[in-house]
Amino acid sequence: MNFGVFDHMDCSGRDIGKQYRERLQLAEAYDEAGFYAYHLAEHHGTPLGLAPSPNIFLAALSEHTKTLRFGPMVNTLSIYHPMRAIEEICMLDQLSGGRLELGIGRGISPIEMGFYGAGPESKEIYEEVSEIILQNLSADRLNYVGKYFTFTDVPLVIKPVQLPHPPLWYGLGNADKTPWAAKRKMNIITNGLARVVRGVTDQFKSEWSKCSHASEPLPKIGMSRHVVIGDSDRQAHDVAAPAYDRWFASLLHLWRIHDIQIPLSFPEDFSEAKAQGHCVVGSVDTVRERLAEEIESSGINYLLCRLAFGNLPVEQTFQSVAYMKADIIPHFRDKSLR
Repeated sequence: MNFGVFDHMDCSGRDIGKQYRERLQLAEAYDEAGFYAYHLAEHHGTPLGLAPSPNIFLAALSEHTKTLRFGPMVNTLSIYHPMRAIEEICMLDQLSGGRLELGIGRGISPIEMGFYGAGPESKEIYEEVSEIILQNLSADRLNYVGKYFTFTDVPLVIKPVQLPHPPLWYGLGNADKTPWAAKRKMNIITNGLARVVRGVTDQFKSEWSKCSHASEPLPKIGMSRHVVIGDSDRQAHDVAAPAYDRWFASLLHLWRIHDIQIPLSFPEDFSEAKAQGHCVVGSVDTVRERLAEEIESSGINYLLCRLAFGNLPVEQTFQSVAYMKADIIPHFRDKSLR
């Protein structure tokens, strides 16, 4: 059982430059605490994402960490030029000495994709760009003829450290894409109630067992949870509730403006989110017990913690990280070895 960090880099209400610096300081703490990886979302034109170019922030993060792996979750490839994407992926993997975890996807928001002129064709563009990238990260020359991009004998002078490409990640909203992800040895992340996540994890494991690489260890099968650990249940609740409210407002910001139903199922009410397990909040004993339930019920082997969100004070996130380091991570790591 491993733990990672998922970060929307949503608006905290503090100075943006200060928020970036705080996140880099937190990355150092995640590194020291034993988290496996830091995953950064990509969003555009919304307070949900103040890192619209995640690769820039991740380049800075690479210099503030030693063993922590990291990557975009995801690069929205429907608005990327494949040549530029290949070069940036290679740079990040080289800068970090081979610590990049590469999340790829089309982008969940048609509103944000529309800002870049991508419409109904965005799925086809994503599929073409991802094909170009994955076929050519370790190539010397780029040759490709497609519907949207054509390349003829283009030199590729940078390679990633991890060949043929860094570990791949994909976000699954349901079990439909599990055969595709399992065939490509992808790590996956999903959200939702533990029993819903279980349907995805069971199907992924079933599809993995049918693959030619079924004898290899399973990749990481993850879900995310907001996690706040305080000195008491009451203290953690009181600080987490307004932070969740602000995060949720950012989550729905563009969807409300455009009067479109968001394709996610997070409750608006914090108490409901907590009761359903989306938010795991309380003292270290409470959090340890609830995480055990969520992990067992969902069938995951990787939990991505949302430790910094909304206007949660950075001091509180550092406190949560300290509890994760001293108690939660060792507890589940040791348990997995028994």
